[in-house]
Amino acid sequence: MTDTTTDTCPAGDVTEHHRAMDPLAGTFRARVQLWMGPGEPHVSTGTMVNEWDLGERFLKQTYTGDPGEGPFPDFEGRGYMGYNTVTKKYEGFWIDTASTMFQTEAGDYDPAARRWTMLGEVANPQTGGVMKKRSVFTLTGDDEHLMETFFTGPDGTEFKAMEIAFARA
Repeated sequence: MTDTTTDTCPAGDVTEHHRAMDPLAGTFRARVQLWMGPGEPHVSTGTMVNEWDLGERFLKQTYTGDPGEGPFPDFEGRGYMGYNTVTKKYEGFWIDTASTMFQTEAGDYDPAARRWTMLGEVANPQTGGVMKKRSVFTLTGDDEHLMETFFTGPDGTEFKAMEIAFARA
């Protein structure tokens, strides 16, 4: 590992908080469950490649879905996750072929649970209003992690919209 601290700008330092994301780096096979309403989820698969970028300050995410049936047959996504040394929060953003919105979120890491909890707001594609979003990334093993996404509906009730199980390829 390269020493990426800076004497002139501590805001650019790579810290132990960045290192906490090391298990997320690599190539992973993904099994996606997507709930678009009541009933059984739509299931798809794909590959996520997470690689350190910009001096190991940000984890660059590149997702390619496997060809298949369903609402997003040619799904691709891109994102970044990092630790902001100024706000002391993990931050991330995501874009994909299912929408034209930037999804941003910020949160904390619980080392005892090996879990990041990220909060954000996104545009509700059905109403144009704002929905609260909660993403939970849990390290479930040395080569596996789980991402769960929850939204809060108009009635204030949180519901699970997606679950992705990642296994190192």
